[in-house]
Amino acid sequence: MRYNAEAIQTSFSGHMQKPILVREAVAENNRIRVEDRAIHDWYRFVLSYPPHLVRDYLHRFDLPEGSCVLDPFCGTGTTLVECKMLGVNSIGLEANPMPWFATNTKVDWRPQPGAMLKHAEKVADAAEGILAKSGIPDFGGLPLFPDDLGVPELKNLPVEAAKLILANSISPLPLHKTLVLIEALDVHSDERFTAHERLALAKTIVSDIGNLHFGPEVGVGKPKKDAAVISAWFKRVTTMAQDIANLPNNNFGHATVFRADSRDTSSVIAPNSVDAVITSPPYPNEKDYTRTTRLESVLLGFTKSKADLRLVKHDLVRSNTRSVYKSDTDHLLVKGHDEIQRIAVAIEDRRIALQKTSGFERLYSRLTTLYFGGMHRHLADLRKVLKPGAQLAYVVGDQASYLQVMIRTGQLLADIAGSLGYEVTGIDLFRTRLATATGEQLREEVVLLRWPGAGKKGK
Repeated sequence: MRYNAEAIQTSFSGHMQKPILVREAVAENNRIRVEDRAIHDWYRFVLSYPPHLVRDYLHRFDLPEGSCVLDPFCGTGTTLVECKMLGVNSIGLEANPMPWFATNTKVDWRPQPGAMLKHAEKVADAAEGILAKSGIPDFGGLPLFPDDLGVPELKNLPVEAAKLILANSISPLPLHKTLVLIEALDVHSDERFTAHERLALAKTIVSDIGNLHFGPEVGVGKPKKDAAVISAWFKRVTTMAQDIANLPNNNFGHATVFRADSRDTSSVIAPNSVDAVITSPPYPNEKDYTRTTRLESVLLGFTKSKADLRLVKHDLVRSNTRSVYKSDTDHLLVKGHDEIQRIAVAIEDRRIALQKTSGFERLYSRLTTLYFGGMHRHLADLRKVLKPGAQLAYVVGDQASYLQVMIRTGQLLADIAGSLGYEVTGIDLFRTRLATATGEQLREEVVLLRWPGAGKKGK
């Protein structure tokens, strides 16, 4: 197939309106609105908070011109994209390389849409040409191999990299096509478009090519024997080009994204430079965010070995037992917190009573203290970069993942923040969800804090 960039370019129309700052009910559901999909939907965690939540708190904080907003757990960049749209400067921190790359790309609106599409057309034609030589079509139907060629040898991942991904998370033929496309992207690389084209592929891998499905955790669904890889990728690039072409001619904010540990914010951000924080840290449960992004991370070369994976996990707040190490010491920071210690004891007592003996189950109690110790460490270090009067919004949720022992995350984080000198100005209910195991209502909340200044900080 010949990809016609010029024909697609003529379909661009309309202009995305600058979002209106309207106070909205914080209990509104977590779904992204259709009008907010531009840019945000290039690559997004399934359970990310919606853009309208960021707008709501920016409006409530009433920040002065020139302010800087920080998202120390920026994930796939919802806060930074919204801030940039609204002309607010922002900084993001993310330790996991795949979401860091996604956010860094999502706040880069420099590519010229027409030129990006023409380059993508070149790459797509090259990849299709490679496939055609071995009798493999991209647009539906299983391969029909010419008799004189025989069945071609399909490309595969290096052995060590292949061991990192979930079994059957991508089928052999779609994997071959994806690796051919990556090869074409490498051969015809243009630094003006490289990041956007690769992010489009990451999105395509998750949404169109692989066999993954997403609930609270990532899993493997029904295998696809074949998938249209190149055409699906080109469609994603086209969407990116359209979104950039339709951006309003406004003064956008400046956005910077660091690959860094959120527990060591002051190592990359200047002292007394942040006016507000809008973020959602991980929750204490068994959701492994490196597992959620594993397939695209491996295929795009961000994670090549178990050693790479360990380095990433080392810089994350401990929120699941797969990221706990013997050398971890964050739990010591909350050894005097009675309620956290009570919860840890309750989890361990329940484990023993239920005779749960797996290695991961034995870590549930320790993980809980490591999580809150990590958040204590984050909030303590964060004080160095906040301006006096800085306002903070933390989206967090109750959890009962560890043997059905309830963890009221928002209340505990508010208590930790208070002990560190922050003022707790409120806890808003964002939404509720039903815990399937217990039937209890779990609250997802926005913990609101204010930093009064160093003169009043706690211990």
